[in-house]
Amino acid sequence: MPEEIVRVNEANQKSDRLEKQVATPADFTSPEVLYEDLIQEIRKYHPSSDLSDIERAYKIARDAHEGQKRKSGEPYIIHPLCVAIILAELELDKETIIAGLLHDVVEDTVMTSEDVTREFGAEVALLVDGVTKLTQLNYQHDKIEVQAENLRKMFLAMAKDIRVILIKLADRLHNMRTMQYQTPAKQIEKSRETMEIYAPIAHRLGISKIKVELDDLSMQYLMPDVYQDLVEKINLNKAGREAFIDSIIKEVGMHISNAGIEAEINGRVKHFFSIYRKMVNQNKTLDQIYDIFAVRIIVDTVKDCYAALGVIHEMYKPIPGRFKDYIAMPKPNMYQSLHTTLIASNGQPFEIQIRTYEMHRTAEYGIAAHWKYKEGKSGETGNESEEAKLSWLRQILEWQKEMSDNKEFLSSIKNDLNLFSDSVYCFTPSGDVKNLPAGSCPIDFAYSIHSAVGNKMVGARVNGKLVNIDYQIKSGDRIEIITSQNSKGPSRDWLSIVKSTQARNKINQWFKQELKEDNILKGKEMLSTYCKTKGIVLSELTKPEIIEKALRKYGFKDWESMLASVGHGGLKEGQVINKLSEEYEKRKKAEITDTQVLEEIVQNEAKANKETSKKNKGGIVVKGIHDVAVRFSKCCNPVPGDEIVGFVTRGRGISIHRTDCINILNFPDSERARLIEAEWESTGSKEEKYGAEINIFANNRTGLIIDISRVFTEANIDVMFMNSRVNKKGLATINMGFDIHGKEELNRLVDKLRKIEGVTDIIRATG
Repeated sequence: MPEEIVRVNEANQKSDRLEKQVATPADFTSPEVLYEDLIQEIRKYHPSSDLSDIERAYKIARDAHEGQKRKSGEPYIIHPLCVAIILAELELDKETIIAGLLHDVVEDTVMTSEDVTREFGAEVALLVDGVTKLTQLNYQHDKIEVQAENLRKMFLAMAKDIRVILIKLADRLHNMRTMQYQTPAKQIEKSRETMEIYAPIAHRLGISKIKVELDDLSMQYLMPDVYQDLVEKINLNKAGREAFIDSIIKEVGMHISNAGIEAEINGRVKHFFSIYRKMVNQNKTLDQIYDIFAVRIIVDTVKDCYAALGVIHEMYKPIPGRFKDYIAMPKPNMYQSLHTTLIASNGQPFEIQIRTYEMHRTAEYGIAAHWKYKEGKSGETGNESEEAKLSWLRQILEWQKEMSDNKEFLSSIKNDLNLFSDSVYCFTPSGDVKNLPAGSCPIDFAYSIHSAVGNKMVGARVNGKLVNIDYQIKSGDRIEIITSQNSKGPSRDWLSIVKSTQARNKINQWFKQELKEDNILKGKEMLSTYCKTKGIVLSELTKPEIIEKALRKYGFKDWESMLASVGHGGLKEGQVINKLSEEYEKRKKAEITDTQVLEEIVQNEAKANKETSKKNKGGIVVKGIHDVAVRFSKCCNPVPGDEIVGFVTRGRGISIHRTDCINILNFPDSERARLIEAEWESTGSKEEKYGAEINIFANNRTGLIIDISRVFTEANIDVMFMNSRVNKKGLATINMGFDIHGKEELNRLVDKLRKIEGVTDIIRATG
């Protein structure tokens, strides 16, 4: 990562050296050295001399990750150590540092949440769990669904403790610093997620220290040509630029000192993504961006800020319209500073930012800046400004409750966090400031006040004059919303006018609620029409016990709510009918009850001393049963030649299991009464095939899958599915399903697979 700021004081230079040390895993800095760096960083700000818990967390994490390597080849423990160092640079409490060291142990090692709770308490366990992905999700699902579910979990965890996202940001920052070791596809995937989700969250929390680096690293992989072009153009006259910055610093420093103001002055170059964003949003070339060069003046008090501004405006000619007072009117993330753009004596434009030390700390560290260390307590600042920073999180949690569709939820998040969207600042009649996306109209403003104001809006005044509802708000506008109790509510046309995600969601919510009756009728009609075209009798599918399954699947409280969702387009009628039909077919097949089957067994055994046997599906002979549905269990996939047993299922006849099936072995005594003897009539025929499933364990290598596939091809066996994964130790687990004639053929196949180079073990699925 190129230098973004021309550092002036020693502390910042030392911080840069540390960042570079962390950011270059190719150096293979030893874990012990990094641990010492971590302890030194903590001792700079932490009031306690007892850091034994952090040492214990490091040793536990080191032992848990023993033998694991990162893509770079370095020991895995270096990653959690670097994450902990980033958290220490934000001056966070011991619990957060410990959670940073342990953040991957639950996901990637044998340690469990219970182990973490036992060792370090519930608070640390909550933080670790908050950043642990939902590994139980089926990764055959749409990646967007998986991403959305993980984000839902993370936002809920953030609501409980904001430190969860601070750990996640530190984790993502170190991963981005070492992204060069990932495949190009993974680089693009992770960089896009960083730019769309994590960098904007860092911005919302005001943590520019992390945000600017995430921005530039993401841009480096997503737009390599643009990034490189910017680097080359900005570095074209690096020596001249640095000389220019130094001369400005000296001039400003002398005048500020002469005015009797104590200040720290340094210079910087705007980071690359910020320059690119301005070029795109304002359709400007690099030469037209005034604040590529900036000088920062840091003083003790707010009074000194304005005094310094007066001195600066006496020295240089300000560019009209380029002065911004973020002290009187802070940004939504509570950023405060005076910005003014000036013309130097050589005609070069540059920006000066003036702020207090406290404002600078808030700008760099955001919500972490005021983190109060509390021994044995979760860190809650109780500060109104910190609460304001989290208002957007409460909004996201509201969407989370309202949106059952994961893709809709993810789309709303990305739109709301869009880094390329500019903002406008406007005022309520009472003088409160509202921050809205650029291009917003009075409708957006109305819904930012309250949904009831938006729903009853009939007009608006801007700066005392009536305007159209599609008027584009400008910064500084004073807006008054005109409402009426006779209003019929929002129009669907509003959806094409509004810019804010909040307004769009509230308008959609109104239509869902207010037009529920109409949507219910429309939903009924849509289901009826769909069934007629498919030749389905709808009345057979709408029995209470069938409907209940569909409601549970789609998360609705009652049938009318589901109909309303179909009516307004939230759910497709085909989805509902398919689920109802699936449940109907299951129940239709269950023609023989458990009681009937058991009674028949007793009756047949009582009739004669000899056993009556009947051939069933797949050449199965079941003791004492006539004309009963028999099916093979999917948990263990028995094939001819296996020892088998029957199990009387509730409403579905008899399922056949292998006798070594885990589900059978773990049956409680109360269920064992429903087991029944069964056997194969033959050990397999050439005509009939049976599903089988195996797990292959092997040391990962190039060509392993090809060699395995060749064995199946030569044996003329069709593979039905194959799933593979490789753990951090390089051990591959390959799960395969295929059709086979019997156990003898399966044994021959397994013998050939065992001879493949690298294969260490093969087992059959047993439940």
